[in-house]
Amino acid sequence: MSQSYVLLDRDGVINYDSDDYIKTPDEWIPIPGSLEAIALLNNHGYKVVVITNQSGLSRGFYNEITLAEIHKKMFDLSKAKGGNIEKIYICPHGPDDNCQCRKPNPGMLTDFAKENNKSLTDIYFIGDKLADIQAAIAAGANPILVKTGKGQRTIKNNPDINYPIFENLYDAAKFIVSEK
Repeated sequence: MSQSYVLLDRDGVINYDSDDYIKTPDEWIPIPGSLEAIALLNNHGYKVVVITNQSGLSRGFYNEITLAEIHKKMFDLSKAKGGNIEKIYICPHGPDDNCQCRKPNPGMLTDFAKENNKSLTDIYFIGDKLADIQAAIAAGANPILVKTGKGQRTIKNNPDINYPIFENLYDAAKFIVSEK
C-alpha cells in the first residue's frame, strides 16, 4: 500500500495564530485537540507534514534558531500526545519577494510531491486562510478549511468557498480517517 499523507498549515491550524507573529516557543500554544488530531491521523496510517509561511524570518521578528526551537516544542508536544510530524516545509520569504514557495503559490506542496514521488490528487491540505486553499488548488491537492485561526475571517470574506469546512483540526482529522 502506498503511504498516505496529510498536509497541514501551522499557525491557526495546529497552534493559535497571532497578527503579531509567533516569535518565541512560549508564544507557540497548541489549539485544543490539534495535537490529538495529529496522533489520530498517524494512528490511521497517515504521515503528517507541515507546510508553513514564516515571513517573520525575512521581517527579522525571529531567526532560524528560534524557529527551530518553536518547531522542537511542536514536535515534542505532538510526541507527548502520541503523534508525529514527519517534516516541515518553510517559506522564509516576505510577501514582496516573488518566490514560488510562499502560499498561495504551490511551491512547498509541489516540493513535497517531488521529494516523496507523490501525486497530490489524493492528499488533503488543511489550512485556515484563503492562501492555503489557493495553494492546495494550484498544486492539485484537496483543500480543507478549518474555522480556527483566521478561518472565520476567511469564510466571512469568501462566502463562496465550496470546499470542506470544519470547526478545527480534530474534526477535519475525524473526517479524513472516516474516508479511509
